[in-house]
Amino acid sequence: MDSARTRRLIWSAPRQDWLRESEPSSAALVDRLLNMATIGLPGMQLPDGTVCFTRRFSADGDVAPPEGRSLRYTAISLLGARHLDKDMQIHALAGRTAAQGCDNLVAQLSTTASVGDAALVVWAAAALKHEGLEPALARLDALDAGAGPRYVVELAWILAALVAARSAVDVEGRIERTRSRLLDSLVGTRQLFGHVTGPGLVPRYRSHVGCFADQVYPIQALARLHASVGDAEALAVANRCAEQICALQGGAGQWWWHYDSRTGEVVEGYPVYSVHQHAMAPMALLDLAEAGGRSESAAIRRGLAWMVDAPEVSEPLMLDGPGLTVRKAARNDPRKLVRGVRAATTSVRPGLRLSALDRLYPPIEVDRECRPYEFGWMLDCWLGGVDTIGRTEPPVADAERR
Repeated sequence: MDSARTRRLIWSAPRQDWLRESEPSSAALVDRLLNMATIGLPGMQLPDGTVCFTRRFSADGDVAPPEGRSLRYTAISLLGARHLDKDMQIHALAGRTAAQGCDNLVAQLSTTASVGDAALVVWAAAALKHEGLEPALARLDALDAGAGPRYVVELAWILAALVAARSAVDVEGRIERTRSRLLDSLVGTRQLFGHVTGPGLVPRYRSHVGCFADQVYPIQALARLHASVGDAEALAVANRCAEQICALQGGAGQWWWHYDSRTGEVVEGYPVYSVHQHAMAPMALLDLAEAGGRSESAAIRRGLAWMVDAPEVSEPLMLDGPGLTVRKAARNDPRKLVRGVRAATTSVRPGLRLSALDRLYPPIEVDRECRPYEFGWMLDCWLGGVDTIGRTEPPVADAERR
């Protein structure tokens, strides 16, 4: 499948069809983004069946060779690519189907000691109904053994993976343990999640800070848990978290980066990441709505609009030719100074953000790189859904603009 033809596709799946009916301009933007994903993903593939860590590019559009290697990004890419038809999978994954990619992924799981990597491999294997699911679960159990604090994102990934696996394997005990660890980590107003479940993994001065990913992955996992088993408490927590991040959303649709998990306030807004705008926030919020929770369709549309009208930067955030998105808009501060200062000040006095920092270090920088997981989540968001957990049949209509 040549890239010129891919660019002309109009994508048909329940979420995209809903968007086309409610907000045609947003649907056209998602069409454009999905086409970019199928153009960009082939150049991120490595010979061993994994994907790179990132691709960088210059202001004039020159794209550097792939850098690094990532098992977790491979798993996320497969979660997205599984929704494509076979020919498009082979195109996007450089000659492999998603199932063949999962063969390689499971085989390489022994090379990582990361709980997050293992959770995402389990999730991909469960979603693809892959025979490597049980060995992947065993590896996850080994890496996640023992007590102690955990990263919230990794716990959310584990929970989502176990929900996806429960139709094939008995994971009920594992689900209950993971659910309890995740919910027990809530503090203060119990609206937002921190970065970790307990002391020891991050410096004390930033132990109260949770990032945007620490909110959206739990929303998604808890929504899917409720959809799968009927868990009113999980749904209520997901609703509260979604309500708060939407209430805090920026005026131009920005999904802010750092929050105070005790009070539910923003600690620091920047960077604003493209993947949060076009994939991760819609993914979590649409899962929540489909599971019977809050509907935040206006917030989703505002977040998408930032991709074409970001007030922070003047250059385009999307490169249609090579199929890449600008990773983020960020402050021009050295060594993440503003984030560090605001974490420290709010740890002592909640809400103390030192507004002068906004003037000293405006958000005018762009990060010209693109990572494979951005496209994986994009595809999974707009072509998947709560009712597609574990489904391998493609929902995409291969229509073209005339």
